[in-house]
Amino acid sequence: MTDEMATSFGAQADAYEIGRPEYPFEAVAWMLEPMPEGTRRIADVGAGTGKLTRVLVKAPDAEIVAIDPDPDMLATLRGAVPGVPTFVGTAESLPLPDASLDAVVLGQAWHWVDPVAGSIEIGRALRPGGVLGLIWNIRDDRVDWVRRLTEIMHGSNAEVMLAEGGPTVAEPFGLLEEESWEWSRPITRDQLHSMASSRSYIITASDDEKARIRRAMDELFDELGIHGDDTIDLPYVTRAFRAVRG
Repeated sequence: MTDEMATSFGAQADAYEIGRPEYPFEAVAWMLEPMPEGTRRIADVGAGTGKLTRVLVKAPDAEIVAIDPDPDMLATLRGAVPGVPTFVGTAESLPLPDASLDAVVLGQAWHWVDPVAGSIEIGRALRPGGVLGLIWNIRDDRVDWVRRLTEIMHGSNAEVMLAEGGPTVAEPFGLLEEESWEWSRPITRDQLHSMASSRSYIITASDDEKARIRRAMDELFDELGIHGDDTIDLPYVTRAFRAVRG
């Protein structure tokens, strides 16, 4: 994860925490189903502010660690999910021993990872039969106003990757299984702006481009009648993938 966009999120850690949704428990549970019996040692890699971590800690008897390349994101995570050990690292360079984990999961992150190098390194840290889980919350652009919002903000790397066929993994993992869940989140105008501010395209954009995007978003929200504490249901499709280490 060395791309400028991939490492830009710490500058907007607070906006990320406010604007980004958590993950459906059912989707996370599905990713973890094939874990080998016994211990439940799970690493949340690319953990960010802990949106996925706070769902993982609900798993019975789970031991969770959170890993991210950005110390600012991890600082926010520690405030949101107290007690979870945090480490600076990436999917391609995990600060963990060989065969020390039962599952590695990445939320909104695998599209920043070299799939071959990441698969090899995660395979090293997992014991045989361990699980690699990948998950994304994607706004449902089949809804007209959501499609218009995406056009204003620009599509993300994740949205492009999923539209073009989805993620890939390499040895020592087998084929990826996939499931999806549809749901919606009530969200205010300010939260929508925070969500936009936390996107890598906007974080790294020029001031003029940021201003243009904000003006266009405000025009859309005025048209939709979203003001103050008013909320609108933002529909999502959560897409989850899992593969087992051979």
